[in-house]
Amino acid sequence: MKNDTLKIPELNFDENGALIITASSSSSKNDFDFFKGKSNIINKKLKKRLCNCTEWIEFPSTQEMYTILKGIGNIDNFLATFDGEPFEGMTVRLFNPITKLWSIYWSDSNTGVLDKPVIGSFENNVGHFFSEDIFEGSTVIQVFRWDARDQKNPVWSQAMSADKGKTWEWNWYMFMTKSE
Repeated sequence: MKNDTLKIPELNFDENGALIITASSSSSKNDFDFFKGKSNIINKKLKKRLCNCTEWIEFPSTQEMYTILKGIGNIDNFLATFDGEPFEGMTVRLFNPITKLWSIYWSDSNTGVLDKPVIGSFENNVGHFFSEDIFEGSTVIQVFRWDARDQKNPVWSQAMSADKGKTWEWNWYMFMTKSE
């Protein structure tokens, strides 16, 4: 895929094995400005994760993002159809001006709860956001990558690692086209 060749930053862990996330020196509350407004999206999603699946599902969606909290946050609405059923997702992104880290929270019409945030920052128009999580009973690290080098056509992607970041499986890509 388009941004597979981008390197994921090396992960650091504390003495207890917990993931340490630090902001890039250029991180700012304006990092997501490229995403304001409406986008049309082509999604490519692995049918199954972390099982050597090679079957991709492709579907269209739309998304609209607007800023909140005097510019230190933003919200977007993601609209799609899965298996003939309407689906709605929502992302809340908050910038901490002290740590210079973004926290990204997701919820959708299936769960109605905010997921544990992925946390990170941008450098050179590419953002990496990480979290430790549980997937099907196993501890994983996930990364969200925002590639905004082409700000009219940004790419969001997601990967998981079951081995503390030694290897990654990319499992979802969103190829966006700004419609406003």
